[in-house]
Parts: sequence; C-alpha cells; structure tokens
Amino acid sequence: MQEYDPLMHSLIIHMSESTARRSNVDRLLADLPGAEVLEAVDGRLPEVQAAVNVRPGDLFQPHYPFAIAGGEIGCFLSHRKAWQKIVDAGWDAALVVEDDLEIDPDKRDALLRLLERHAGPERFIRIPPKDREPVTTVTDQEDDLFLFTPRRIGLQTTAQLVGREAAKRLLKCTEQLDRPVDSFLQMHWATGQKIETILPNGCAEKSFANAGSTVQSKTRTFGQKLRAEILRARYRRAITRRTQSS
Repeated sequence: MQEYDPLMHSLIIHMSESTARRSNVDRLLADLPGAEVLEAVDGRLPEVQAAVNVRPGDLFQPHYPFAIAGGEIGCFLSHRKAWQKIVDAGWDAALVVEDDLEIDPDKRDALLRLLERHAGPERFIRIPPKDREPVTTVTDQEDDLFLFTPRRIGLQTTAQLVGREAAKRLLKCTEQLDRPVDSFLQMHWATGQKIETILPNGCAEKSFANAGSTVQSKTRTFGQKLRAEILRARYRRAITRRTQSS
C-alpha cells in the first residue's frame, strides 16, 4: 500500500490546563498532518461570556429549547477560532479535531488519503466517533471508508475537515450564538453549508479519568428532567424533518 504523504494542516483544540489530556494531544501532534495546538476558549469565564452575544435559542428555526452552558459557549468559540485560523492562514482546508480524539492506527492512512482528495475550500466533512448516520450514495471510497452526504447530520464535533470558504460561511452566520456548535451545524438550511461524512472511519473518543468536564451540570427534579426530555424529542423531530440531498 502506498504510504500517506502529509500535505494538509491540522488544528487540535486543547485547553492547556487540561493536563490529563496532554499525552493524547502529543499523540495527535505526531499522527496528524501539519498539526498544531489551538488553545481552547474557556466559556465558563465571566469575561468570555460577557464578550459574546448569546441569544435564547431564537436565531434559527427550529427554536432551540435550552440555555447554552458555559462549556458549550467555550466549545463553540473554540471552533470559531479554528475557522478563523483557516481563513487567516489562507489554507484551502484543515482538519479541526478536539483533544479527546483517538484514531485507529490501521485506519489512519486510508482516512487521511480520502480526506486529502477532498480537502477543497468549499468542503465540510465530518469524521464522527459514533456511527449514527446511515450511508447513502457513496461519492468516494478508500479501503472500507466511505464518503457520503448524510440525509440527517449527526451531532458531535470531535473531528472534521473544514474548507476555507466553508469556514467563512460559518463565521458569517455565528456572530451571535443561540445553541451548541454541533446542533448549529445540523442546520444546513440555515448555514448554506453542505455537510459530508466519512463512515466507518476508525475514530473514537478517548475517556479521561478524573479529568473534569467543560459542560456544566445541574441538579434537576424528576419533573424538570421529564420536561427536558420532551423538549429534546420535539427539537430532534423538527431537525429530522429537514434532510440534505446527495
């Protein structure tokens, strides 16, 4: 098999105070092409929250029924920072990954070859750690990895290839925030951005014992939990009614 020749750039979103994740970051720096660390934004800080315009779920339809937590704000701003880096650097595209990404060594080269063939300015290609998007019409393949356009876009932003023009498009419509970044990216009708997916892909989320979480948790009553589940189910149904075409 031909050896992979790295020509792309990679950005690893990582908060430097998260020392438990540093060894995984070092592994990603070695495994990904042209990799560098991008300092994550801590959305829990009052000064960060004061500087961002957060709306109560009303910027796009369907309405998002939950308030955005500090960790979700930080995650969204970190991805915006990565998109801006791609634009400012003038790269055609770059891999943007979070610091809990793990890649199966046996799949890595095939994944990178497939991504490199499609690393154009207009592209946004998800590399989700969970296989929740049924494979539709396959547009390209490398070994047993398939590139396709999912009818319904999944959640999570563990890894994705982001093109420069796609980054500009997403930056323009996220000057205000009203929902988490992965929920926002599902709304292709609002962003004007086609989202593609590679599955299977050999990627997973690494667990970190006692590493803490950037997502705020709250103690809720049974009634509050039930209401949240009802709202979540309604929101998901509204999202799934809007499908992408291949």
